[in-house]
Amino acid sequence: MTALTISPVNKMAYGIGSVAFGIFGVGFDFFLLLFYSQVMGVDAYLVGLALLIALIFDSLSDPLIGYFSDNTHSRWGRRHPYMYIAAIPVALSYFFVWNPPSGVSGNDLFPYILMMAIFVRTMITLYEIPNSALVAEITDDYDERTSILSYRYFFSWAGGTLMGYYALTYLLVATEDISNGLFNIDGYGKMGLASSIVIFAAIMTSALGTHSFIPKLKAPPPKTKMSITRIYREIFETLWNRSFGALFAAALFGAIGAGIAMGLSHYINSFFWGFSTVQLGQISGSVVVSAIIALVLSPIISIKLGKKRSAIIIGVLAFTLLPATIVLRLLGLMPENGDPLLFPMILVITIIDVGLVITYQILSTSMIADLVEESELRTGRRSEGVFFATMTFVKKFVQGFGVVMATTILTLVQFPVGVAPGSVPEEILFRLGALYVPTVVTVWMLMIFCISHYEVDRDKHKANLKALGRT
Repeated sequence: MTALTISPVNKMAYGIGSVAFGIFGVGFDFFLLLFYSQVMGVDAYLVGLALLIALIFDSLSDPLIGYFSDNTHSRWGRRHPYMYIAAIPVALSYFFVWNPPSGVSGNDLFPYILMMAIFVRTMITLYEIPNSALVAEITDDYDERTSILSYRYFFSWAGGTLMGYYALTYLLVATEDISNGLFNIDGYGKMGLASSIVIFAAIMTSALGTHSFIPKLKAPPPKTKMSITRIYREIFETLWNRSFGALFAAALFGAIGAGIAMGLSHYINSFFWGFSTVQLGQISGSVVVSAIIALVLSPIISIKLGKKRSAIIIGVLAFTLLPATIVLRLLGLMPENGDPLLFPMILVITIIDVGLVITYQILSTSMIADLVEESELRTGRRSEGVFFATMTFVKKFVQGFGVVMATTILTLVQFPVGVAPGSVPEEILFRLGALYVPTVVTVWMLMIFCISHYEVDRDKHKANLKALGRT
């Protein structure tokens, strides 16, 4: 399938599988800390610690899963066996994350959180890495890779945010006994059930929908005797690349920033801005519009400006827009909470900002795919799985530190536990915004600086393909 234009149906079949990872990401990044700390009564630092340990444990297996995926010999190719195997375990474990044992609460839930977080993350990795690596096999074309990934990110963000919207609008709702829907324990359990069903369906749809690609995908290298020494030597040989180092460092800082931002997202929207759960649901649902913006924008800007230049320009805009609104509030230049102008203003800014964030993610991921041929020239091996797994590794490994930084910010500002929005003192909210913005913006600008050192542009990619005899 080299250098061919892939139909929109092919792109949808590939991209729809990312709904599973999108739902998983929304749950773990936006709801998990709130659910276990505020609702189930676990100390925030213990939730952060459990997630950090799980991320470190999971990240250590990522390069190995990528390597074995690159070197798997089967009648179903290199990637699909892992995708099929992961479907049921991912769905079941995700259900139990949101349905902890009855009668257990508070810090006694720490071992359960840790065990379930490790298992579900490992299982989603078993699916996600082989599935994401497919993009570099489906086509060698510089611009087509960006187009295919725009579908993947559209479905990931749209699927995850629609599930978040559904949960916030119909499941995490107030009752006679619960004044704020974010404290509705039964709602979280129902969210886990609905999410698990959709996750299973998405994985199977993508695996079956791309099954016909198998005969046309790249063949694995000849079978060789494997050893731990050989595996890690080949992994390091593959990754010893200046451009990969730039992307690796950028992903490192980006993951820290994402951990901070997503860990505190509901705190900012619920407590700092004072939005209701219905409004939170509308913000969540609006990301579908953001995903459409990125679906259209990323291929266009990539063609006009190239991937690196586009990523830098889009990144600077994307990662300063929303923090700027918090700065304006601290300066007294934003409408007060409850003002009818506040919500639509933040909603529109969020739609634009998240659209730019998704566009940046598409471009940076497409840049990873272009390293495959450069590495193949140097090593003689195609290592799509290793590249994508290593980027997943750094995001998981480091994002845990971002979550810990988020919980540290809450601790430093002395944010109260178990209080409803509107009950937090103004001075604490001010300290939250004043500490959050410089922390997260600094980390994200370091990310942009790192990505500026990436070297594979359109001309270099064409030269790599020519040297490999594929043009």
